[in-house]
Amino acid sequence: MAVQFRLFPDLLRLRQPASIRAAFWSNRASEQGPSHSHTPSHTSWGAPLVWGGSEASQRQRVEFSQRSFRVGLMVLAVGRYVHYLSRFLQSAEQHFLTGTPVNYYILTDNPNKLVPPPELGEGRDLRVVPVTEIPGWEHLARRRMDLLASTIDNQAQQEVDYVFCADVDQEFLNPVGTEILGKLVASLHPEYYDVPVPNLPYERSSESRACVLDEEGDHYYTSELYGGLCSEVLALTKVCSQLILQDRAMGVEAQRLEESYLNRYLVDKRPTRVLSPEYSWWDSPVAPKVPQKRVVSLGRQCASLRSHGKSSMFC
Repeated sequence: MAVQFRLFPDLLRLRQPASIRAAFWSNRASEQGPSHSHTPSHTSWGAPLVWGGSEASQRQRVEFSQRSFRVGLMVLAVGRYVHYLSRFLQSAEQHFLTGTPVNYYILTDNPNKLVPPPELGEGRDLRVVPVTEIPGWEHLARRRMDLLASTIDNQAQQEVDYVFCADVDQEFLNPVGTEILGKLVASLHPEYYDVPVPNLPYERSSESRACVLDEEGDHYYTSELYGGLCSEVLALTKVCSQLILQDRAMGVEAQRLEESYLNRYLVDKRPTRVLSPEYSWWDSPVAPKVPQKRVVSLGRQCASLRSHGKSSMFC
């Protein structure tokens, strides 16, 4: 059964079959240097594939050092996920866009966790956005896109130029600089990096608004970290929220929840900048080796550990 999108018909349009599109990765020469000579530097549609140590990333950092802008980093910390907030903020202060003005938007049902407020560097500010308690991970995943869209619409877009949405159960381990900035930015899922399109875990049920047809798709992106210009991220979160609501009204739910809707959106509106698995990584038998682990998902890492190993990971 064909999937029809009644809302946003111009945005959510079906693309040409994968069999007649460009190759999986661009054949352009990589700029990663001698040790990464076989690492792709672009997607098949020409978007940069970002590796922090590349010459292209260095050039962008130099270029952005001449510009004036502010970046928002937005997380939802509710219920048991408040447990990760302090570590997230501490690591972000150490590694996320150091030297750049940043607003942290903390959507939380427990504002007392931020009293007293954490020490932040010069030009770094904290915005606490109270939300009602959201019990259960599934309920959280259903509501997050709507909460993000509301916060961007009502506050962030008046204060910052770029905004990144992140899972709070992550830790920044190495520098994440202005090489990540772009119009619409998505992070490759480390467990599906370089996996052929037919094997990607898109939502396949034709009953769901997140459905991706067999002849569609390019890459599979993680919901751990994505962003871009405020206007672009606002559009993304609003569309995904609408699709989730439409599915809920029909008693339908995508298997991978919000990540499925994110990927549906990015099939139709390809990102202009794609972050390599350096920016969303966790220890997995199928995760690729990367030059540097810049952002690590503690939550997904914890899910793969036995109980005796969880304490060392702050699970």
